[in-house]
Amino acid sequence: LDSERDMAPVPCTPQARNGRLLRRTSIIFALVLCVMLLNSFGGRWQEVGAPISVGRKSVMAGKTRLSRVSCRGQGFGAGSSKSKKRTKKQQKLFIESVDKVDKFPRFRYTGDVRPGKQSPRRQVRNGIRLPEYAKSGVPSNTGLAPWDKIEEKSQSDIKKMRVSGRLAREILDAAGRMVKPGVKTDEIDALVHEMCMENNCYPSPLNYHGFPKSVCTSVNEVICHGIPDSTELKEGDILNIDVTVYHDGFHGDCSEMFTVGEVDDKSKRLIQVTYDAWQEAIKHCKPGAKYSEIGGIIERHVRKHGYRSSKDFVAHGIGKRFHTRPFIMHVENRENNGVMKPGHVFTVEPMICEGTADHVLWPDKWTATTKDGKRSAQFEHTLLITEDGVEPLTGKLEASMKQFWEGEETRYKY
Repeated sequence: LDSERDMAPVPCTPQARNGRLLRRTSIIFALVLCVMLLNSFGGRWQEVGAPISVGRKSVMAGKTRLSRVSCRGQGFGAGSSKSKKRTKKQQKLFIESVDKVDKFPRFRYTGDVRPGKQSPRRQVRNGIRLPEYAKSGVPSNTGLAPWDKIEEKSQSDIKKMRVSGRLAREILDAAGRMVKPGVKTDEIDALVHEMCMENNCYPSPLNYHGFPKSVCTSVNEVICHGIPDSTELKEGDILNIDVTVYHDGFHGDCSEMFTVGEVDDKSKRLIQVTYDAWQEAIKHCKPGAKYSEIGGIIERHVRKHGYRSSKDFVAHGIGKRFHTRPFIMHVENRENNGVMKPGHVFTVEPMICEGTADHVLWPDKWTATTKDGKRSAQFEHTLLITEDGVEPLTGKLEASMKQFWEGEETRYKY
């Protein structure tokens, strides 16, 4: 090849410039014409998830990402001249169909749980002490910096954390008593939020990195961070409710499993094994014990019964910050994350899965489900290391509901 000739720039003549300009003009004209043609049909485009009116029936969009709807009116049944004549029964059925809309129609869900309709974010009353992220959504420090150390709480700190832990427990107990077929997870969120307001505390999940609700409700295959919405609990479901409150400058964090009506033996066995592994891990906690050994205790227990512990979500230190050091894995590990000392406060919260422990994250960027759609269970306490052992700051109270897995006579035998 003649490199000098072949690599030399091609001269730009007036005819070439005019040709390029004509092509660009033609493309722009064609695009404008397409937009005009679309608008001439008197409709508009909207994303799947809103109701569309077709003739006399209001239906939900199908598998396509976009659906064309009429502009002749707004709200339910827009575009139908007879929509105002809908009976109360038809209106109720229509509202229920809207609540069940799938906002992510192309997403491959792994199980039966689907997102419902979220209510508006609940407001915090004036005078409630706010954590640093309440308005911005971004915590200033998550304990990940190399110089961050495990906090040793003072006696004053511990006194305040006992209060926040007890409040979290009382609110979790109240939420658990709501659980029955037909209850919406959003109704549980409403109760948790209102109880926080009544007890002068902030619901810690609210706006933490943008989380939209005041509590996490994880149903069946949802491992963690389920967002409360219009989803109705069904007979045979299992549910984890995760409550964290911020009171007088400190967080208290706990979660528990609840059964919806009568559940099958597979679910009972999963919950019982998860609870027992969690209790074994708590027994390990005392001054001088290694944080890294918690994961091995949990994983060995659940594996011998055919389950898997999630490696993707960890326990954490807690106090003035929602999440801080130490970060504790729930699987066998050799992490050099320190030893327990009096004054350390942290959570233990294993997430145990029937099948694979790998997870899939929904497009909402929060809801994590098992990759195979099988069920998952979790328990959590906020724990304080004392001079001679461990104290669950979110431990059960005399008035707390007694679950089958806690009693020697009622526990599931496996």
